[in-house]
Amino acid sequence: MSTYPKYPEYKDSGIDWLRHVPVGWTIDRAKWSVISCQNGIWGNDPDGEDDLVCIRVADFDRQAFKVATNKLTLRQIPNKDRHGRLLLNGDLLIEKSGGGDQQLVGAVVEFNQLFPAVTSNFVARMAVTKEMSGRFLTYMHAHLYMGRVNYRSIKQTTGIQNLDSQSYLDERIAYPSLLEQEKIARFLDYKTVQIDALIAKKEMLLARLAEKRTALISHAVTKGLDPTVPMKDSGVAWLGDIPAHWDAKRLKFIVSILGGGTPNTGKPQYWDGEIPWVSPKDMKSDLIESTEDYLSELGVKESATKIIPKDAVLVVVRSGILRHTIPVARNTVEVTLNQDMKALIPNERLCPEFLHYFISGLQDGLLPLWSKQGCTVESIEMGYMVNSLIPLPPPDEQKAIVRYASQVVEKLDLQFSKVKKVVASLQEYRAALITNAVTGKIDVRNVSIPASVDVEAS
Repeated sequence: MSTYPKYPEYKDSGIDWLRHVPVGWTIDRAKWSVISCQNGIWGNDPDGEDDLVCIRVADFDRQAFKVATNKLTLRQIPNKDRHGRLLLNGDLLIEKSGGGDQQLVGAVVEFNQLFPAVTSNFVARMAVTKEMSGRFLTYMHAHLYMGRVNYRSIKQTTGIQNLDSQSYLDERIAYPSLLEQEKIARFLDYKTVQIDALIAKKEMLLARLAEKRTALISHAVTKGLDPTVPMKDSGVAWLGDIPAHWDAKRLKFIVSILGGGTPNTGKPQYWDGEIPWVSPKDMKSDLIESTEDYLSELGVKESATKIIPKDAVLVVVRSGILRHTIPVARNTVEVTLNQDMKALIPNERLCPEFLHYFISGLQDGLLPLWSKQGCTVESIEMGYMVNSLIPLPPPDEQKAIVRYASQVVEKLDLQFSKVKKVVASLQEYRAALITNAVTGKIDVRNVSIPASVDVEAS
């Protein structure tokens, strides 16, 4: 932020999370920046006559702080229920109910559309006073959200968080004149678009690195490392040809399978021991060395879970994540599993690392092949899994492929990590820029923004 000057003079705001603000800025409660805060309505199923777009929390573009229009919902909203709820371009929409473990309720976006719409019952419409810039206020609320100022106005008696909007809008904020608000908002629109473009490029690079990683591994475990060897039909359409000297074996003939279970959570003597207990939430890396939860020996003895020897291949067999991928890892220590996991323990003909790379490298082919159809909970059908054919090179060749795949993974994961750090730095800079601009820590009034730049369209 050193590239931007500070204001000439500051004063104490008297606000615990804000401290000093520029002299000349107004300090007041957030509720005086809006005319009203009107709850939305869900209405009924569309009937073709009184249908109206109903903006949901799912329509919040939390990056641009606007409304996304790619999956709008129509609801039947009679005319009598539209009064005070119809949205105008420039209104602010605040999330009243929702949130979760990973994000708080209370996000605010701007309604920047011209079509008629209302908000759902989980969202409230805030009409902005004529003395305020709606876009500036959007960024101000983004700062409050990122700083968790909304946390003290959240009430949670069930699994859903509810924002006490009256309490939240009682928070004090500081703001400059309308003209200066508009300058700050335009500056932030311009700069965040630039930063977001850089982030998008880095995320595309991350996607390409992930694709390259998968492609190199899948080729190695299905075609081998020698491009000159004769090939043969594997007998599996999605697998194609494999080296002629390889076997193709059903998984059930080369692995044994162990499942897991969950000890009674109401018995504390079963928990907080020294035995790792793997659940889907632990499957975030290729190697499992530790877990979020641990069992005692008594917990293992008096439950369905079993001790899994190290160097097994651990697979998630029931989870919502199975819509997109099959989480797989190897354990470097003895572990136990919960009921949503299976351990594949290879015999002497199959190297555990080779099986691990095979599953991780051929997700696109294995996921539809192993998926259980017609279930409300996404799951892998064990009969499909154990009867699927996998290529089986000679043991020495498996080890060579594993060495090659390990080198590929190490090299690409290092690049991936570096790019992820750049993305994190850009996101931190973006958040800091918003915070410093809307709180007056930097003075952007005289920053030149090219007149030819259409910020809204960017």
